Amino acid sequence: MRPADLTALSSQARTAASQRWDAVDVARGIAIAAMILYHFSWDLSFLQLIGTNILQVPAWRWFARGIAGSFLMLAGFGLALAHLRGFRKGPFLKRLLKVGGAALAVTLVTYVAFPESYIFFGILHCIAVSSVLALPFLRVHPGLTLAVAAFCLAAPRLFTSPALDVPWLEWLGLGAADPVTNDYVPIFPWFGLVLIGVAAGRLLLSRPETLGLAGWRARNPLLRTLIWAGRKSLPIYLIHQVALLGLLYGVAQIVGPSPTAACRQICLMQNGDPALCPSVCSCILQQAPDRDLWQRLMAGKAAAEDNTRISRAAQQCMRQSPPS
Repeated sequence: MRPADLTALSSQARTAASQRWDAVDVARGIAIAAMILYHFSWDLSFLQLIGTNILQVPAWRWFARGIAGSFLMLAGFGLALAHLRGFRKGPFLKRLLKVGGAALAVTLVTYVAFPESYIFFGILHCIAVSSVLALPFLRVHPGLTLAVAAFCLAAPRLFTSPALDVPWLEWLGLGAADPVTNDYVPIFPWFGLVLIGVAAGRLLLSRPETLGLAGWRARNPLLRTLIWAGRKSLPIYLIHQVALLGLLYGVAQIVGPSPTAACRQICLMQNGDPALCPSVCSCILQQAPDRDLWQRLMAGKAAAEDNTRISRAAQQCMRQSPPS
């Protein structure tokens, strides 16, 4: 490529970086929609409106990790676009204060609501810290950035140590055990995904054949809705769980826990064997699927005949269940 072509390409890249990319906003909107779906399912599980504990289902755990990873890669990509022409201190600090302030708000609110499992280093905390750590990589070769990203992704498998299981180092993610928290996105390995986003942004802007993506504009209503959600991702993140929990909590007060969730909770309290309860409850619920019955049992308002019915069903199912 001749020097004149390089100059033209640099000019095209700078023009592209200065635009708002509909494609990036659509991708962020899809991530927001997936996050709402996951949290809706988590809330149903937490409030025992469904019998499945999604935290124990590998597919749901990987779904949550995929959502977090997409937000982090998009954050890195956005950094590469925003600072292609040079570091813009004012906009960077404004965004950092916004994300950091939102992260602090999440910590305070969850500490009040869930003091035993509050969020001290979740997705917003990771984005804020990673944005600062990623600044030097905005000016180095993308190959080096990807190499460091690979190191970050591998670090938890290479350097995990019980010596790092102390509260003030838990944000690193290198301890032998994960802390009890409702959202945990430590620097290692997740910073690696931010760096992948930075490298992807710089590589994309170096190729003239891909710069047309910057000028793509969404036309249909669904894509326009995703763009709106992508551009309002932070306020949506902050308020959606409050709205979902408030709505579903009201539903839970009316309909009570699902029979499956109620049966497993009672089974654990009486039997204490988590491996036995799923099969036993599956058997019991075939004989007693009535939600009102389980609601009375959970509330301690069951009649004598209710207890007798469940007791007989449990005894029969225990005899049929193989020993664990």
